[in-house]
Amino acid sequence: MTITEVATKFNLTPDTLRYYERIGLIPRVGRTSGGIRNYQEDDCQWIEFIKCMRLAGLPVEILIEYVHLFQQGEETFGTRKVLLIEQRNALIVRIEEMQKTLERLNMKIERYEQTIAPIENELKNRITVKE
Repeated sequence: MTITEVATKFNLTPDTLRYYERIGLIPRVGRTSGGIRNYQEDDCQWIEFIKCMRLAGLPVEILIEYVHLFQQGEETFGTRKVLLIEQRNALIVRIEEMQKTLERLNMKIERYEQTIAPIENELKNRITVKE
C-alpha cells in the first residue's frame, strides 16, 4: 500500500506516518525499487497498535522503547512484558482519575439542572402569563 492509502485507512496524514517512522515509533517501512514506501500488513498492524496506544495516552517515548525492544527479538520478551504491565497499571490509574472527574462533572451538571430548570420554568410561566 502507498503512504496515501495507509494514511487514509488510519485517518492520519502522510507526514504523521513519515514522522512515526523517522522517530522509531514504527519499524522502517520497506521501499519499492524506486524508493517509495510500500506498506505491508505488518506495517499496518504496527500503525494500528501505535494509534491505539497513543489514543490511550501512552507516551511516545515508551512506545519507541517498545518498538526498539521488539526489533531486538525474543530475548526481550520479559522486558517488553514488564513495560506493558507498567503502562497498563498507569492506564488503570488514569481511568480511575477520569472516572472521578466524570462523576464530578455529572454532579455539577445535575446541580445546574436542579438550579436552572426551576428558574427557566418560572421565566416561561411569566412569559406565558403576559401573553
